[in-house]
Amino acid sequence: MVGAHLLMAGKLLDTDPQLAYAHAEAARRRAARLPVTREATGEAAYAAGEYAVALNEFRALRRMSGGEEYLAAMADCERALGRPERALALVREGLAAAPDFAQRVELRLVEAGARLDMEQPEEALRLLKNEIESSGGKGSRLVRARLRYGYADLLERTGDTENAERWFAATDALDAEGETDAADRLAVLQGMVLELDEDDLMGADGGDADGVSGADADDADGVSGADAGDADGVSGADADDADGVSDADADGAESVSDADADADAARDMDAAGETPPASEPERPASEPEPPSSERDRPQVAKVEDEPSGDHTPGGDDNEEDRA
Repeated sequence: MVGAHLLMAGKLLDTDPQLAYAHAEAARRRAARLPVTREATGEAAYAAGEYAVALNEFRALRRMSGGEEYLAAMADCERALGRPERALALVREGLAAAPDFAQRVELRLVEAGARLDMEQPEEALRLLKNEIESSGGKGSRLVRARLRYGYADLLERTGDTENAERWFAATDALDAEGETDAADRLAVLQGMVLELDEDDLMGADGGDADGVSGADADDADGVSGADAGDADGVSGADADDADGVSDADADGAESVSDADADADAARDMDAAGETPPASEPERPASEPEPPSSERDRPQVAKVEDEPSGDHTPGGDDNEEDRA
């Protein structure tokens, strides 16, 4: 369980120092006598801004291990707690122990910060400038970058932005891994950073989106209506064309069928040795056809011969009268 908390504290130290501190504190409660738990708790508390807790843990670790490697961190905790004099005392104690170059740089950075807290900016600048000039090419690139970054930051704090820009550029050249934000600080000094209000930007995008959506909707409606009208017109035209073609095809089919029937009849008569009757010329539609037989002729009522002489209808009655 202790190992799991220590593992999580190490993973979260840079991304979530508060949670890392909670894991380290849980490990310390279970194994307070282990130097590793006190070290993890001190580092996590320092990263989370819990300077009083961090100072207490570093002191306990120093008593347990007898080392001086955390003197710079202890001095910086004193600074954060508003005690720059105690910070300077710890710095002197650490420098007297002849530390390596990396520890020396950290002690000088804390000392310059304490001098600045005590309103001694000139002394702070002198300390860091002398350390840069005397160090030469000592130490790793990252350690030299941290020293120059501290000097550039101090120059900007004191209002010397022109020299601060130069030293931030020097820091950026050494900091290939991007451990510091020298590139960003340099961009700000060079005026290359655009400050945008995210809320205004989102609002403008929202308005544009609404406008575009409305225009697209209107265009879509217009296109749909036009397409629908065109489709109706085309469908009607196609239907009329189809009707016309169907009628023409039907008439053509009937004509072809009649011609085929006549041809078949002629072939049958040839096979039987008969002579096909000559076809009569077509008569105009207005001229009536002659009757084909006597029974087809119209019957004319026969009129009796008119009586000759003076015979008139009703003559017999006259004779009877005369008798």
